[in-house]
Amino acid sequence: MHGYDVIALGELLIDFTPAGISDNGNPLFEMNPGGAPANVLVAVTRLGGSCAFIGKVGDDHFGHFLKQMLENNNVDTRGLKYTSQANTTLAFVHLDDKGERSFTFLRNPGADTLLEEHEVETDIIDKGKIFHFGSLSMTHQPAERATLKAVEYAKQNGKVISYDPNWRPSLWKDVDMAKQKMILGLRYADIVKLSEEELKLLTEEPDIERAAQIVFDMGVKLVLVTLGDQGCYYMHSSGRGHVPAYQVKVVDTTGAGDAFLGGMLYNISRIDCPIEKMDCHQLEEIIRFANATAALCITKRGGIPAMPSIDEVEQLLK
Repeated sequence: MHGYDVIALGELLIDFTPAGISDNGNPLFEMNPGGAPANVLVAVTRLGGSCAFIGKVGDDHFGHFLKQMLENNNVDTRGLKYTSQANTTLAFVHLDDKGERSFTFLRNPGADTLLEEHEVETDIIDKGKIFHFGSLSMTHQPAERATLKAVEYAKQNGKVISYDPNWRPSLWKDVDMAKQKMILGLRYADIVKLSEEELKLLTEEPDIERAAQIVFDMGVKLVLVTLGDQGCYYMHSSGRGHVPAYQVKVVDTTGAGDAFLGGMLYNISRIDCPIEKMDCHQLEEIIRFANATAALCITKRGGIPAMPSIDEVEQLLK
């Protein structure tokens, strides 16, 4: 059995994305596969990497659709469990007139939160180079215990740990609890991708550079702050700086951050040296590649359906 470039654990759900107005004048929603960790994996496999997913869906129409979708996108689903105790988690995405998103989640409980410690197959983690997770698998038990067990196992076994704090206020009981758990995730991470809003929330520091330094000082080796159409700020032992974004026509920003992270992890999985030994030049090249991946994603509707191929990314880089 060959290894995996990236293994991700976490939520796999349905995003219902606005798709215009019906003949009756009512909003239409398109059913799209979603969940940040799964989005990241599909971004990686579209670029040519190999991936496996660990998580849980309902034994229902949506859950079967999601498993099929991962398989269609060449993501190994041995680690995906079904449950009849809860439905597959659903997220309704609402877009304002600027195209910015807000969410309504049907997750009380959602199947993704019911992943148990004993269901995490460590032999899948053994075969991976990078282990990726997000904060949304830590909002409820038993998924939180399962997540921390998996992350600790991956860390002990020398995997590169990638983390996305992914702030979704409506999924937490309160902000303090959320911040505590999101910061717990940072303590394990080698690579962290966060938005400016997430960075400010977790560090309580408005200045990006000082805030990134706080995260870096927790032991994170590569801090990536995504700035939307302004590109990405990074901090690493070899230096820090800003890499501008590609300017494209925005259709739907769903999955842009996940496309960016997929572009990063795909390339990092191909480098032989440890992350902290990468040089600044190499790092900026990779960030440019990730920016191109994200730019292509936002030119199409949906998250997973919009993830670009390696050819498309190379074309844009030219």
